[in-house]
Amino acid sequence: MKPEPTLSHSYSDPHPYPAGVAWQDGQYIPVSEAKISVLDYGFLHSDATYDTVHVWDGAFFRLDAHIERFLAGVERLRMTLPVSAGEIREILHGCVALSGHRRAYVEMICTRGAAPYFSRDPRAAVNRFLAFAVPYGSVASDEQMRRGLHVSVTDVTRIPPGSVDPRIKNYHWLDLIGGLFEAYDRGGETALLLDGAGNIAEGPGFNVFSVRGGALLTPAAGVLRGITRRTVMEICHELGLHVDEGAVSPEALRGSDEVFITSTAGGIMPVTRIDRHDVNDGEVGPITETIRRTYWQWHTDPRFIEEVSYPSPQA
Repeated sequence: MKPEPTLSHSYSDPHPYPAGVAWQDGQYIPVSEAKISVLDYGFLHSDATYDTVHVWDGAFFRLDAHIERFLAGVERLRMTLPVSAGEIREILHGCVALSGHRRAYVEMICTRGAAPYFSRDPRAAVNRFLAFAVPYGSVASDEQMRRGLHVSVTDVTRIPPGSVDPRIKNYHWLDLIGGLFEAYDRGGETALLLDGAGNIAEGPGFNVFSVRGGALLTPAAGVLRGITRRTVMEICHELGLHVDEGAVSPEALRGSDEVFITSTAGGIMPVTRIDRHDVNDGEVGPITETIRRTYWQWHTDPRFIEEVSYPSPQA
């Protein structure tokens, strides 16, 4: 005879987490203790939006742009934040300062929340805001940064913009995860997905740029307008490089002089192999290197950074 189930009031999560600090329901807590309900629409239906900003050498990079995009996504999803834009900035600073991380991955999240009586009406849900700071992580490893990523163009089609607005950062990643597994099966290290017309869209958490004849082209349709993508375009304007948005076919991408991907988690990351074929003889290209160098130089430019005030070390 099986024993009767009992209700535990002292559950301890056995899973490992990175060191970090979260903010939830008005308080800062260890990131391992941050939780949402299993009844939250964000968990059950991926009904949430978020944004990620990084801290580099003790300073946020383009925090205003990330908060602005986050607030636009919240509005488009008809959510209501329980905190103001100014409070979000203070909370993110607090997470980083208390974590002590001088290079951090910082995320702000709004979920639809849970509704009383398990209602299916999203208007009945109470929206929730969470944030956290953990150690900085990159799409590419140090070795991949040095010699360039090996990418596979998969047959997986990105969720069309008529279904999910790509301007809103979201957790609808099953197409991206499927693309990753297909890329791994083909010997790739990460994936690029196609749009509905068969052109290159984006990858798991990153945009892509093609360089040909000294000019740059990045996909325009069905992609997130990444902050790093935007930064690259601004760098190109400052450096006098021509950059455009448009359709990029898989064949055109494979025939590029240079290819690189962009993300808050990694910055400018070179691609030197696509579908087992070398790009630029398998070497990182000069334009990619110039843009990458300028990108990191901008991390000391007062126009784009916001210093974190860390607690003074105790004597």
